[in-house]
Amino acid sequence: MARIKKGKILKDRGGRLVEMILGYIKQETLAPLKSLGRFVGFGIAGSIFLTFGLVLGLVAELRALQTATGAFHGNLSWIPYLIVVVTALGLIAIAAWRVVSGPAKRRIPKGKR
Repeated sequence: MARIKKGKILKDRGGRLVEMILGYIKQETLAPLKSLGRFVGFGIAGSIFLTFGLVLGLVAELRALQTATGAFHGNLSWIPYLIVVVTALGLIAIAAWRVVSGPAKRRIPKGKR
């Protein structure tokens, strides 16, 4: 009878241990992944809206340069396109600069750069 009790006690403790380990894994992995998923979701949505707005802004700039100014006619009709491309490249350069010199760079110790 003592063996049966010991086996039951060990089985019960083992079951509780497995339950505790699974609870810990869920707490330490699933909860942060859920909040990370929400963060990434809002980031993707924001980047889509920002990209859409910037494209519309560049098209509006091109339209304004073509119609509102009378300087770009005939052989100079390609200049508004060049101006819009340079503007787009400038926006890309600013975005890349902000990514490279953003908060992550400030967290790296100066000796490890």
